[in-house]
Amino acid sequence: MNALKTLCRWIDTVNEWIGEGVAWVTLGLVAVVFVDVVMRYLFNTSYVFTQELEWHLFGVIFLMGAGYTLLHDGHVRVDIIYQRLGPMGQAWTNLVGVIFFALPGCIMVVITSWKFTHNSWLVMECSPDPGGIPLRFLIKGTITLGFLFLTLQSLSMGIHSLFQILGIEKPEAEENTS
Repeated sequence: MNALKTLCRWIDTVNEWIGEGVAWVTLGLVAVVFVDVVMRYLFNTSYVFTQELEWHLFGVIFLMGAGYTLLHDGHVRVDIIYQRLGPMGQAWTNLVGVIFFALPGCIMVVITSWKFTHNSWLVMECSPDPGGIPLRFLIKGTITLGFLFLTLQSLSMGIHSLFQILGIEKPEAEENTS
């Protein structure tokens, strides 16, 4: 039991750190978009590198930030039903969702993206466009890595939900009111 709690704490901490890093990437994306807009409208010029950097940073934010978003319960769900459930119903919904949807879906993406990512790294893939980013393999690596962190966070969420169902852990709503 303690080993599972330690594992959950470790997963939650890793995704918290990643989320804090992604916040800085978001700031970088804002700066890059600002520069691109200024260059386009004031100087009537645009660079392929800048445009590719925008979608690379956007991809990093969403792929690497997915586990952090799940940690903070920020993913979209059918709240019309979920919000009306009590803590035990929410824990059961989360556990069933993790077992039948989140884990299988994430594992499928990790497995199917692995070869795609590996091949990109083997050839050190770069942009086919002149002036593009020479490190395209890095963004492809975030597909597998981001879904790996989402898989781990899903596992943590499932364990937390199971502990709530078994009465080992209080639901967060109860912990915040005590």
